[in-house]
Amino acid sequence: MWSWLRQIKDSVSQKTIGLMRMQFWKKTLEDIYNDDPPPQPVAIELWKAVNKHKLTKRWFSRIIDEREKDLNDRAYQNIQELEAYAENAQSSLIYLMLEALGVKDVHADHAASHIGKAQGIVTCLRATPYNSSRRRVYLPMDICMLHRVSQEDFMRGSRETNVREVIFDIASQAHVHLQHARSFNKSVPPKAAPAFMLTVGLEDYLDKVRKADFDVFHPSLQTRNPLLPINLYIRSWKNTY
Repeated sequence: MWSWLRQIKDSVSQKTIGLMRMQFWKKTLEDIYNDDPPPQPVAIELWKAVNKHKLTKRWFSRIIDEREKDLNDRAYQNIQELEAYAENAQSSLIYLMLEALGVKDVHADHAASHIGKAQGIVTCLRATPYNSSRRRVYLPMDICMLHRVSQEDFMRGSRETNVREVIFDIASQAHVHLQHARSFNKSVPPKAAPAFMLTVGLEDYLDKVRKADFDVFHPSLQTRNPLLPINLYIRSWKNTY
C-alpha cells in the first residue's frame, strides 16, 4: 500500500486521476476496518496485518491524507511545512512498524517522529536531481530565498555556492533530527530497533552529500555504497540504530 501511494504522484498525468486513486484507498481502508476487505491482494494482506497486530487506523489515514495533499505539486513554503509532511507521511509508517513489533513506548515514539522527519527531508534532497530534470522543485522556498536561489537554478543543475548553501541548511536539519532520534537509543526497547534501521541509509546519504560539499547534483550521490549492507548488518547485530 505504502509503495503504491508513493508512486501515484509520478504515475498519473492529471490530479483528478490521482485523487480518484486516493479515494480508492480511503474506501479500502474503511472496508478493512469494517472487516470487509475487497478481493484485492494488497488489501487482503493489509487486513490480515491489521487484525494480527491491532494496527491503528489513524496512522494509515494520515499517510493517505498527506499523500493526497502532495498531489498539489508545489514547493514547500518552509522547512516546517516539509517536516509536517514528513511527520504525517513518514513517521506514521514507522509508528505502524512499531505496533507490528509490539512496541508501545514513549521514547520509541519520539525517536520514530524524528527519524520520520529526517527521512522526509533526505527523500526531498535525494529526489532533487530527478525532480529538477522534470522542471519540478519542492525544496523549502524560505531557505532558497534566504540564499537568493531560484527554482530555475535547480532546474538547470546549478552547482554554485549559494545553491550548495541551500542544500547544507536542509541537510543539517535532517542531521539534527537523526541526532535527536539517537539520543533516545538507550531508552528505546531493543525490539524496536528493526523499525529504525533506515537510519543507516539516511546517515549514508548525509555523509555522501557532505563529502560532495553539498553539491546535490554530484555523480557520487547517484551510486550505491557497497558497504551499506555490511553497516546495516552490524547495526542489526548490535540491535542499535
